[in-house]
Amino acid sequence: MIEGVVITPLEQIRDERGAVYHMLRADAPHFAGFGEIYFSVVNSGVIKSWRRHFRMTMSLAVPKGRVKFVLADDAGRIEEVVLGDSGDDYRLLSVPPMVWCAFQGLGDEPAIVANCASVPHSSNEAEKMSLDNDQIEYTW
Repeated sequence: MIEGVVITPLEQIRDERGAVYHMLRADAPHFAGFGEIYFSVVNSGVIKSWRRHFRMTMSLAVPKGRVKFVLADDAGRIEEVVLGDSGDDYRLLSVPPMVWCAFQGLGDEPAIVANCASVPHSSNEAEKMSLDNDQIEYTW
């Protein structure tokens, strides 16, 4: 596993009325702080390109749909993690600073990715890289 990456099972409480999806608590050992929370929608089959943050820890969950996350570090390690809204796939993925992350929507419907970021987003706090690059060896 890439150093600093943590995967935490999350609880769902379901009944005939609907469901509650737990994501993150301030007293959890993997809580890295609160800067902002935002949601990304990714359509099925779409790949959102590589990005890494210099200071931000991303705490990611998928409360709707399924998403494959691919992580990469500068040592060439690659890790795939699938998150989703049901069963064992409902987990929290904590991605520390300086780890590359890209993700792809799976299934037939758009998916929602929730990110509880440890610092507020800033354009100079992250860098992007195209999927077609010579730094990360991964075939989508």
